[in-house]
Amino acid sequence: MTTTSIKHLFIILLLLSGLYACKDRKEKGQEIKRYIPDKAFSELFDQVQTHAVFKDSKTFVDCIPLSSPLEIRALYQKQKEDQNFNLSEFIHAHFQLPASSQNTFQSDSSRSMQEHILALWPYLTRKATFTPATSSLLPLPEPYIVPGGRFREIYYWDSYFTMLGLAASNEWTLIQNMVNNFSYLIEEVGFIPNGNRSYYLSRSQPPFYASMVMLLAQQQSMDSVLRYLPQLEKEYNFWMDGKDLLTPRQPGHKRVVRLEPDVILNRYWDNSQTPRAESYAEDVTLAKDLPDTDQKNLYRNIKAACESGWDFSSRWFKDGQSLSSIFTTQIIPVDLNCLLYKLEYTLYELNLHQKNEAKAIYYRAIADLRKEAILKYCWNEELGFFVDYNFQEKQASPVLSLASVYPLYFGIATNRQASKVAEKLAESFLLSGGLVTTLTDTGQQWDYPNGWAPLQWLAIQGLKNYQQDSLATEITQKWLHLNRKIYQQTGKMVEKYNVADTSLSGGGGEYPLQDGFGWTNGVALALLTVLEKDTLPVLEPEKVK
Repeated sequence: MTTTSIKHLFIILLLLSGLYACKDRKEKGQEIKRYIPDKAFSELFDQVQTHAVFKDSKTFVDCIPLSSPLEIRALYQKQKEDQNFNLSEFIHAHFQLPASSQNTFQSDSSRSMQEHILALWPYLTRKATFTPATSSLLPLPEPYIVPGGRFREIYYWDSYFTMLGLAASNEWTLIQNMVNNFSYLIEEVGFIPNGNRSYYLSRSQPPFYASMVMLLAQQQSMDSVLRYLPQLEKEYNFWMDGKDLLTPRQPGHKRVVRLEPDVILNRYWDNSQTPRAESYAEDVTLAKDLPDTDQKNLYRNIKAACESGWDFSSRWFKDGQSLSSIFTTQIIPVDLNCLLYKLEYTLYELNLHQKNEAKAIYYRAIADLRKEAILKYCWNEELGFFVDYNFQEKQASPVLSLASVYPLYFGIATNRQASKVAEKLAESFLLSGGLVTTLTDTGQQWDYPNGWAPLQWLAIQGLKNYQQDSLATEITQKWLHLNRKIYQQTGKMVEKYNVADTSLSGGGGEYPLQDGFGWTNGVALALLTVLEKDTLPVLEPEKVK
């Protein structure tokens, strides 16, 4: 059987798999059926999650039922009234628990941090496999890297930063496999979901697909990545869906927002108004005292923040402090719009390369419009910093965050603006372990005192784009020193770090600190490559020709 035949068979099996109808998309008149845990089990799902059968709410949605949901529901209804019924025992008897990535890897303290990361790649790699019909995991046709720990599936924006480390490791085949997987998801579900799980199918994540494609172009050629042009256009159409429906009275629809007659920017969104399946108990508890309409709005705004990847941060809080005040969908995020500028610019470049001149002119024009709008609505001259924009209140967000570095990374900022951002970063954000995410301590993981690998990379490379090399080097050195320190103490690369007090671990959020860890590994190797060999290119659009 040829490779093409195998892939065709894979697609057929995927379309036939699953037990619960997911109505997100129809193909050739037939609904794609998928197992979605909260829909498949309803009452049983609620009981498991609200009675904390597992410490982590994500565990249950990653379990695999050992028989059909219909049979398990019937058994539950029959047995639940028995005075000796034990919910935990019932679940363990009828579900296969997920394995954790970290359980199979033994850290060797004699290895350097670089050697440790290289040794981790095979343990974080998942082969292309068929999944049971009763699994929330969406199968993918090529191997891929997972972050590690509780994150047992591919994640969209994590993967770009993981790819940077794979590039430094010369693992280009795996990078191409991952780009192919994301292209496959675009074709199959119409966009790239948060991760390859059925319970993530109502939202995406920060759109780094264009950056992934252009990373391949740097290693291969522009000709070689023209194959991804249809998927890039489909991703763009997903983010711009509904733009023709916008009016002065209805300025927002899904992920698009009309600010002026010819100015459309984007926001994060989610297509559903229900609790997150993977954090069900947390969401239900937060919403329990609210009226039904307010509960639905809360759920959507929580999920929209998850689409942002910053789950959670003071960026999305109306009062600047509490999750209960979350209003993500009112915010025009500076980082999202820089990413969509990159996507528009990439569509311009590839269409120009393919000699599709009309399309190239169109995408360049809308990229230029977006750039002007970002500079108009997201630059705060008084603060000398890029910020988010509250389109409903028609004012700049008061929250200062590392999202400000995106206009530098993608070449949108002017030289003067970049200089002012650099001053603010050095003055307020640079701490002993690197750059802190925000200046507000809310107890949320995307706020002070935590630092995150992807934001260090974006800041460092953004600063280098504007010849702020001294500050970029200082951030690099502090971040890598902290990475090494924690590795030497624990034998682990972790998801996030406390950059204010390097004697403490990163914390906050809804789950314990995770080790693995895909994007930390990727950024560390990429930064070491830049420091030692200076061979990994800066990924700013105008520099890819």
